[in-house]
Amino acid sequence: MDRNQMIGLGLIAALLITYAIVFKPPVTEEDLATPTPTEQAAVTPEQTTSQSEASNVLTDTIETDYTDKYGAFAAGAQGEATDLTIENEVAKFTFSSKGGIIKSVELKEFKTWDGRPLILIDEESTSQSLTLQTVKGNINIADLYFKASQTGTSLVKGDSLQFKYTMDLGSGNSIEQIYSIAGDSYVVGYEIKINGLNSTIIGEQMNFVWQHQMKRYEKNLSDSRIKSTIKWYSLAEDLDDLKASNSDIQQEQLTEPIKWLSFDQKFFNAGIISEKGFTGALVSTDVPAQDTSIVKNGEMHLAIPVADLYSGSKNQYYFGPNNYRILKKVTPGYKENIYLGYKMVSWVNKLIIIPLFQFLEKYISNYGVIIMIIVLIIKLALFPLTRKSYLSMAKMKALKPELDELKEKVGGDQQKMQQEQMKLYREMGVNPISGCIPMVLQMPILFAMFFFFPNSIELRGESFLWATDLSTYDVLFNLPFTIPFYGSHVSGFTLLMTVSTILYTWSNNQVSTVQGPMKSIGYFMPIIFMFVLNSYSSGLSFYYFVSNIITFGQQAIIRRFVDEDQIRAKLHENKKNNANKGKSKFQQRLEDAMKASQEAQKQKRSKK
Repeated sequence: MDRNQMIGLGLIAALLITYAIVFKPPVTEEDLATPTPTEQAAVTPEQTTSQSEASNVLTDTIETDYTDKYGAFAAGAQGEATDLTIENEVAKFTFSSKGGIIKSVELKEFKTWDGRPLILIDEESTSQSLTLQTVKGNINIADLYFKASQTGTSLVKGDSLQFKYTMDLGSGNSIEQIYSIAGDSYVVGYEIKINGLNSTIIGEQMNFVWQHQMKRYEKNLSDSRIKSTIKWYSLAEDLDDLKASNSDIQQEQLTEPIKWLSFDQKFFNAGIISEKGFTGALVSTDVPAQDTSIVKNGEMHLAIPVADLYSGSKNQYYFGPNNYRILKKVTPGYKENIYLGYKMVSWVNKLIIIPLFQFLEKYISNYGVIIMIIVLIIKLALFPLTRKSYLSMAKMKALKPELDELKEKVGGDQQKMQQEQMKLYREMGVNPISGCIPMVLQMPILFAMFFFFPNSIELRGESFLWATDLSTYDVLFNLPFTIPFYGSHVSGFTLLMTVSTILYTWSNNQVSTVQGPMKSIGYFMPIIFMFVLNSYSSGLSFYYFVSNIITFGQQAIIRRFVDEDQIRAKLHENKKNNANKGKSKFQQRLEDAMKASQEAQKQKRSKK
């Protein structure tokens, strides 16, 4: 070491010593009270024993308090709440050691309407309790602590996992909650099992209470609220629910065995399914009118026989989308969480529309294009009916000169006019209602679309042209004011549907014999529907618009190949052939019904 280094080290040492002396911290009363290591070593064994005994007395007092309150469950009353996350390809499930319950569920493939992660349940919006009646009173298992047999992990398709939450109560007594999850499923298997505790549990059933605030995930709050409720399905295969459109407090006591219940929203649901069935339930809903972040509040009180818990009560949870393809695999009747219309209409959706839609989306990613292809397929399939309806109207139009002659002949005698009109139709071989039958046969498909598009999760978040989400209304532009029954926005597809419907009505009137006010009503109906559908699914309005355009095109093609003079000649030929032909049974019944109606009207007028 050279001379300069020695001087440098000496200066540094001098500075450190000076700093330690000058800036020495003052001695506090706590420092004086705290024994030094030497003083600690001087504590006598008697003092140590005294401190240990005091600590044991405190611990014994705490344990006595827990035993007095929880009895045989006292060992589960102490613990620390820790989270366990199991993630698969479609969801992230978080469990808590406190209660051994599912704490939160995030659906990974979906977002809320404003782009946030879609959290279906969490500890702020959901709470569960599992209450047993014991010799110490009611014990809520969800307040006690469990130990997990698993750490957090991720699963992929093809994987499966089963793990336990166990609360060991000593002397062979325990409670187990067993969960199972697949790598690509929204279903969580759940089994709760009690070992021992026969002399402690005195009740005949466990009361499972699930309180859930159904969060807002969609832009249209009012639409979300009238499509959110609690649904249930009995073991007798009977579906029921609390009325979704009712904003008042609703409550219903269910006494029949229940297979499953769900908090059902427009596109998502959280439900519980029992293998043996719940012996009873109490369900209720209400709307928090001032809280726009919550669609509805729901609550389920479910009864589970204690006898089932000793052998293991097997259940399932479902946390996921209202996708028909997925729901029909969960459990019988669970697909009914998606409302597809009245019975006849729902079967059209289930057997025709949904399979066709699912087939097309395998090959086409643009849902606007899928809608156009569906319209084209349906219109081609119904083309024979469309053609028949048009020809029937053309025949009625060809008879207009004869009908005008009858009006001049009978004057204002309506009864005589109807009789002569029916006679003319019979002679000419024209069925006046034949043009209506094809339209009636097309109605189930028309109504099926009315229920399919607004409830199809496949359209959720899918854009087309200016529509950012085909499952809800599109906005061409916003208005600076609100129009009653219409809203404060203009839906572009609804506007196009209205214009095309008016065009279609005008086209029909060219071959229709309808006159007077009835002819004008056809132009008012599209305006009414413009108000009704302005806040409906833009996919639905787009479907009706495309349907009108294709129908108009079909009629233009049919008209080019229909010769009205030829039709009229055919009708007169029918008149000659039917000159000696009697009335058919249908025609006779129709005339009899008309006569009976006219007689009833005459009697009413005579009484006045």
